[in-house]
Amino acid sequence: MITVFLVDDHEVVRRGVADLLGTDPGLKVVGEASTAAQTMARITALRPDVAVLDVRLPDGNGIELCRELRSRLPGLNVLILTSYTDEEAMLNAILAGAGGYAIKDIQGAQLTNAVREVGSGHSLLDTRAAATLMAKLRTNATVDGPLAGLTERERALLDLIGEGLTNAQIAQRMYLAEKTIKNYVSRLLAKLGLERRTQAAVLAARLRTGEHADAPRPGAPVVR
Repeated sequence: MITVFLVDDHEVVRRGVADLLGTDPGLKVVGEASTAAQTMARITALRPDVAVLDVRLPDGNGIELCRELRSRLPGLNVLILTSYTDEEAMLNAILAGAGGYAIKDIQGAQLTNAVREVGSGHSLLDTRAAATLMAKLRTNATVDGPLAGLTERERALLDLIGEGLTNAQIAQRMYLAEKTIKNYVSRLLAKLGLERRTQAAVLAARLRTGEHADAPRPGAPVVR
């Protein structure tokens, strides 16, 4: 028997998923929550095999919650079940330790199978999530020049800085805490040999227009 804990801020969705999973004799829903705080308060005592998390929650997001749950309960498997097909959400979910990422219009039989697979410790992405992730990874594999030493997350962060977004706005886009983004920005600037956020924004703009030659490289002196 695989035990399941559901996290979604919509009661109708939780009830629907619970009813659906209840049709499988190998699955049992042992708890529910509508917020990240409720989840942390309830799930430790229940110790389920799988947590099914939505990305958007009233007091945070499922990806940060996934990271926290995996830290506190290493044996817990996580399936992200959401209506969002955003590439960064998918990538960040996997980086946070989620065993699977599925879109909410998934068929009932596919969802129960996904929960069983993730509950058994296997990794799973639905067809669209897998296609999006692989396309993103293939694109990243060809990156060179000033970005060669950056991680996927750091390249995404640089791009968002180039859009002129604040740390708070970037935190929302990347499904991370604002304090975490602040730390990432500091590390990114250090890697690029830059001192100011505005320099990173200029670098991002140059890269988008193909002006790689003048872009500073890690360790290069900053010209003011």
